[in-house]
Amino acid sequence: MRNILVIGAGRSASSLIKYLLEKSEQEKLHITIADLSLELAQRKTQNHPNARPIAFDILDAEQRKTEIQKSDIVVSMLPAFMHIEVAKDCLFYNKHMVTASYISPAMQELDKEAKEKGLVFMNEIGLDPGIDHMSAMKVIDQIRERGGKIILFESFCGGLVAPESDTNLWNYKFTWNPRNVVLAGQGGAAKFIQEGTYKYIPYNKLFRRTEFLEVEGFGRFEAYANRDSLKYREVYGLENALTVYRGTIRRVGYSRAWDILVQLGMTDDSYTIDNSEEMTYREFTNSFLPYHPTDTVEIKLRHAQKIDQDDIIWDKLLELDLFNGTKKVGLKNATPAQILEKILSEKWTLEPQDKDMIVMYHKFGYELNGNQHQIDATMVCIGDDQTYTAMAKTVGLPVAIATVKILNGEITTAGVQLPISKEIYTPILNELEEYGVIFKEIEVDYLGYNPLNVSS
Repeated sequence: MRNILVIGAGRSASSLIKYLLEKSEQEKLHITIADLSLELAQRKTQNHPNARPIAFDILDAEQRKTEIQKSDIVVSMLPAFMHIEVAKDCLFYNKHMVTASYISPAMQELDKEAKEKGLVFMNEIGLDPGIDHMSAMKVIDQIRERGGKIILFESFCGGLVAPESDTNLWNYKFTWNPRNVVLAGQGGAAKFIQEGTYKYIPYNKLFRRTEFLEVEGFGRFEAYANRDSLKYREVYGLENALTVYRGTIRRVGYSRAWDILVQLGMTDDSYTIDNSEEMTYREFTNSFLPYHPTDTVEIKLRHAQKIDQDDIIWDKLLELDLFNGTKKVGLKNATPAQILEKILSEKWTLEPQDKDMIVMYHKFGYELNGNQHQIDATMVCIGDDQTYTAMAKTVGLPVAIATVKILNGEITTAGVQLPISKEIYTPILNELEEYGVIFKEIEVDYLGYNPLNVSS
């Protein structure tokens, strides 16, 4: 038996663990599921004979080293900042490692030693990053093999609620870490290149600049710019492309309403609010508004943000219960962002029967034989339920597939890497199609770059 250590049994690990267990007889795998919560690890193993659930503390160096030493490959589904100690132990004990997270500078520093030891340290092999890399490089390589030159690359991805489970005015429910949704776009201006000109969108303007997308069978979406699109020029070899832009997908109207929360200051995570535990939702909302001796909180907010009473944005704010004068925050020393996350979690959590949806959309503009062309590639994946979500499937399955292929010697390139070579993306994308993760690629008339639409 080959031993796989999976560290972390949270939401994104559901489909990963299921895949490995289903392959365990055929592939002779024994899977150790390690999580801080033994109960969660046990629930994910479902009493499978080839699984061992354990309570695991990543900060317990002795336990961590013992379990890594017993494994043939380690899958870390921990928060990104926790990977590095696992990686160092994997180097010491000569073990391959797989994560779904972005390559950190600390992880990149291990590249030379990993190569010297012949170890595969595969990163960015989840959804975004992951499937986006693989599906984009597949088309980019195909265009280059035909002699084409990439002049435009746009890539969009979003975790959304499936149409049949879309029951709120925001057309949105949490399918991954709610905190990351609340803090999305913070930490610097979004930057990209458009028609050869560098563009920057500061956080306070981000959600008013959206591009519209149409996905056949699923209607219209909008996308706001990701924080740094420019780093993908080097990753994908697009240094000469005139346009490189990556964005996050939402349903049309989400961004304009979310911008109200940003402008109020509710997404700020830089300070704590006094007496937050005893504060009502209404008092929380009022704390961002100017004093007025007679105007209500509702009137002050509408005036401050210039929202008409018949605007759908107003109905969206009412739906969040922001003006509830009896419900208390109940969080000590909380930041505005933490309080907003709690409020939203009460409204946007997936119900047990709910299904989520992943939408990915790539645009490739290229020149070939003096003519300009465009390829659009779209992928829509719908989850099964609250546990086996589309998010868990698209994050976990590529990780699991890569893990088995590394064990089997089908992926052999050593070092700290991401999945942009044919050796990696071809077999993984092919297998993902068996699980319903399928890209539809079409040639469309190339009309040049359409400037980013600015929401009014």
